[in-house]
Amino acid sequence: MSYIRSVRLEKLTEELGYTAELPAVRSLSAMEELELSASVTYLVGENGTGKSTLLEAIAVKYGFNAEGGSLNFSFSTKETHSPLHNAIKLTRGIERPKTGFFLRAESFYNAASYVDTLGYEILQAYGGKSLHEQSHGESFFSLVMNRFTAHGLYILDEPEAALSPSRQMSLLIRINELVKQGSQFIIATHSPVILAYPDAVIYELTQKGIAESSYEDTETYSVMKAFMDSPRRMLDRLFDETEKE
Repeated sequence: MSYIRSVRLEKLTEELGYTAELPAVRSLSAMEELELSASVTYLVGENGTGKSTLLEAIAVKYGFNAEGGSLNFSFSTKETHSPLHNAIKLTRGIERPKTGFFLRAESFYNAASYVDTLGYEILQAYGGKSLHEQSHGESFFSLVMNRFTAHGLYILDEPEAALSPSRQMSLLIRINELVKQGSQFIIATHSPVILAYPDAVIYELTQKGIAESSYEDTETYSVMKAFMDSPRRMLDRLFDETEKE
């Protein structure tokens, strides 16, 4: 199911400020559109390439609160999101999602606080227990298992920040269940576990721009594989290079 089919940059103006210099934005300006119609699409890449900024712009343009939450969340603690959403256009699917959620690891605390203000009935949709009365990982997983339901649009920014490796595998199971129930996911991640969902479209963001990649060809996978294959050798090399500097 495709609730968002593609995104394109309509204009590159001075109003975008530093955002215009991000590799993701420069690359987007050079292409006709970025296809997002897969059930699961990933944005991966080094810090500073603009994947979270692009993800945020897509979410805000669709109507989600900039700090995260559902389409009905209207709180704001601080205006820190970029103006990129004003410069992009989304091509939407024919059908509209029945539900949705924008998860930002960095502002999940704010979203959880807002949930506490919504009353007992709304809290039941999040598992019936305040998200603040659980660990970070437990509260996030409670959100995924209770609030994420069929025919939804879910935009996730670095969900691994709250999850152990085994919980990341459980997240993949939940993603698969929801995809089979007509949901769509767009995810920015550094986790090779979360990135492993089969048949997903992966866009790798580098200083050169945006390019589609296979799982095994991403830096996320290759760096982690090299480390896990021989952690001692990798550490010796890293420490040796540091001492030479």
